[in-house]
Amino acid sequence: MFFSLARLGFVVLFIFFSISSYSTTINLSLSAQPKRFIPFLATDSASGEISSYIFNGLLKFDGDMNIVGDLSDVYEIKNGGKSVVFHLRKNVLWQDGVPFSADDVIFTYKTIIDKNTPTPYAGKYRLIKSMKKIDNYTVEVDYPYPFAPALYSWMMGIVPKHILKNVKNIATCKFNQKPIGTGPYLLSKWKTSQYLKLSANSLYFIHKPYINDILYRIIPDKTTNLLELKSGSIDMAALSPLEYRYEMNDFVKNNYSVYFEPSGGYTYIGFNMKEKLFSNVEIRKAICMAIDRDEIKKTILLGFGEVADSIYPKNSPYFQKKTICSYNPKGALRLLNQLGWHKRQDGFLYNSKNQPFSFTIYTNDGNTQRKYAAIMVQEYLRRIGIRVKLRILEWQAFIKMINERHFDAIVLGWQLGADPDQYSLWYSKSDFKGGFNFVGFKDKRVDKLIEEGRRTFDKEKRRKVYIKINDLITKQFPYIFLYYPTTITIVNKKFKGIKPKKAGITYNFIEWHE
Repeated sequence: MFFSLARLGFVVLFIFFSISSYSTTINLSLSAQPKRFIPFLATDSASGEISSYIFNGLLKFDGDMNIVGDLSDVYEIKNGGKSVVFHLRKNVLWQDGVPFSADDVIFTYKTIIDKNTPTPYAGKYRLIKSMKKIDNYTVEVDYPYPFAPALYSWMMGIVPKHILKNVKNIATCKFNQKPIGTGPYLLSKWKTSQYLKLSANSLYFIHKPYINDILYRIIPDKTTNLLELKSGSIDMAALSPLEYRYEMNDFVKNNYSVYFEPSGGYTYIGFNMKEKLFSNVEIRKAICMAIDRDEIKKTILLGFGEVADSIYPKNSPYFQKKTICSYNPKGALRLLNQLGWHKRQDGFLYNSKNQPFSFTIYTNDGNTQRKYAAIMVQEYLRRIGIRVKLRILEWQAFIKMINERHFDAIVLGWQLGADPDQYSLWYSKSDFKGGFNFVGFKDKRVDKLIEEGRRTFDKEKRRKVYIKINDLITKQFPYIFLYYPTTITIVNKKFKGIKPKKAGITYNFIEWHE
C-alpha cells in the first residue's frame, strides 16, 4: 500500500514538474512594427497585442465574456451605480519586484486624464467625479451619475507610479520601449523591424505561464508570412478565407488545429449624410436593396461569415438577427423612380435637373476584402443605373479624408469590444472632426437612449435600451452593413490546453503547454 501511494505521489510530482518546467517557445508574427506599449497609448494593433501580455487592468473578461477581477479580485457597485470600490490583490508585484498598490491605480487615472497625454481613451475617465485611496489595497471611484460603461473602462492596463512619476512626456519616454508591467510576460528582447521576444514572468500573481517565450517576427509582406507559415516556422496565425481554402488546406489539416470564431466586428458602407444626395433615408434604403449582400459574403468570405444587420457584432449579447433589407433591385429602382430618378437612353439615372445619380466610394489600400466588396457594390449599383467611382487610398490619406469629412461614401469596418455603449459612433455630438460619428448621424431619440443606457445597470433593462438603439439606427440606413467575417485561427497541433470559448482561444494562454 505504501509503495502504491509513493508511486502515485511520484507520478503527480512528475506531471507537475514536467508542466511547470517547460521551456517552450511559440513563434508568431506581426505585420507592422509596434510603436508604444503603454496601454492607453498603444492604439495600433501590433502595440496593443504586445501590451496586453505585459499589463493587467483592474478587471477582465473570462472565457464566457463575463466581467471578472484581474488586479482587483473583488469590486463593489454602490450608491445606485455612482460609486465603484475596487479591492486590490495583495500578492501582485511589478516585473521589477516592487509591490503593486492603490497608488499605481490613481497614478494611471491621473495620467490618462492629463491634458498632455495623447490618448483617445480619456473621455470615460474624465467623467469621474473623484477617485480616492481608502488604503493601500482599496480604491473608490465616484461618478456624478450611474455610469454603466465604467466597469469596461477599468480593463485598461495599469502602469507603475514608481517608474513613471517623474516622467515629463509620457508619449516619448523610454518606458514605451522598455515597459514594466504586472502581466504574465515581460519584454526581454526587441530588435527594431526584426523581432520581439516576450519571456514568462516568474512573478506573475496567478502562476508563471507554461509557455516560456513568445517570439514575434515582424513580417509586413503577406506572401512572405504565408511562406513562413507553410514552412512551419510560425505556430499560430489568422488566415483569410482565401488563404485557408486554397493556399493552406492540406498543410493545415496535417499540422495545425483550426478554430472558427465569430468576429467582434463588421464591414460596412458608410454614407456622408451631410451630402444632399444621402440626406434622404429612402435613397439610402434603395441602395441597400440594390446590393446582394449574401452574394458578397459568399464571394469575398467564401462562406466564412454572415450578412450583417446590426450595429452590434455577432458575438454580442445585444445582437438580434433581423434582416434590415433584402436584395430587390427592381424594388430599389421603383423606389428611386418615386423619388424622381429615371433612366435615360444611356441606362443611367438622372433627376429632373438632368443631374446623374453619381458618387464615389472610398476605401483603404491593403485590405483586399474591402476593395473587392467595393467593386461588387459598384457593379450592383451600375445595374440599376447608378454611376459609382472607386478610389483606393493609402491608409493615412484615407483617415485624413474621413476626419475632414471629404467623402461621399466609404467601405470600412469596426472591430468592437464587449461594451455596448454607442456614444462614440452614434451620439450626435460625436460628429466633430476627428470623432467616430463621421457619417453625421443625428437622432434625438437615439441620443436619449444612449444616455439612458449609460446610466442603467440592470442587465435586462439595459438590453432593452440597446435593442431599441439598434432598431432606430438600422432603419435609417446611415450604414449598409455588409458582413460579419469569421475569424479563422490556426495553431500548431503540438500546443495543448486550448479551450475555445466566447472570448476566443487566448483568454487562457498562460495554461497552454506543449
